[in-house]
Amino acid sequence: MSLTDDLIEIGYLKTPAIVEAFRKIKRRNFLVSKDKEKAEINAPVAIGFGQTISQPATVAFMFELLSPKRGEKILDVGSGSGWTCGLLAQIVGEKGKVYGVERIKRLKEMAESNLDKYDFIKKGIVQIFYSDGTRGLPTFSPFDRIIVAAAAEEIPEALLKQLKIGGRLVIPVGKQFEAQEMVVVDKVGENNFKKKIFPGFIFVPLIKD
Repeated sequence: MSLTDDLIEIGYLKTPAIVEAFRKIKRRNFLVSKDKEKAEINAPVAIGFGQTISQPATVAFMFELLSPKRGEKILDVGSGSGWTCGLLAQIVGEKGKVYGVERIKRLKEMAESNLDKYDFIKKGIVQIFYSDGTRGLPTFSPFDRIIVAAAAEEIPEALLKQLKIGGRLVIPVGKQFEAQEMVVVDKVGENNFKKKIFPGFIFVPLIKD
């Protein structure tokens, strides 16, 4: 049984479009050469520079909370080696747009190289930026969805501002190397937000300039 099938069986993957993305966008294509055999392991894997590609169960859980849809414009903060950007690109399709932000230049370049395997950049579905993710990408806002793959001690105000009314942010929040919470923020008005909290996560820290 594949890891994707395992994630379906234990209830982490439910939505058909997300399941299809997990099947089509192979995690092994976003790992460094020496660790490709770890693609089907349900655990974080190092991708260099003190960073990891997230545990598949965690990504599945976050995606189900995020609820991305075809044609949406999505910001992926901490895009790492590009796997989540690839998954999102598969979901939003050619009428959607995924903007990745990565603070480590070599990882930004790695992500672009990995995403070239699927022509997502060539097709104009994905763009990756070398930037401070806590600032978001105001030029391209507002976003339907924002997902953050590193833990912030508090939710960056810039990301809340760049979220479309009716949009959703999924972000781990908490102190470095301590238990953190997954926070889901729905923007229901210009300065009105609803939050849901899911405890029990540990992420690498969100790097600021």
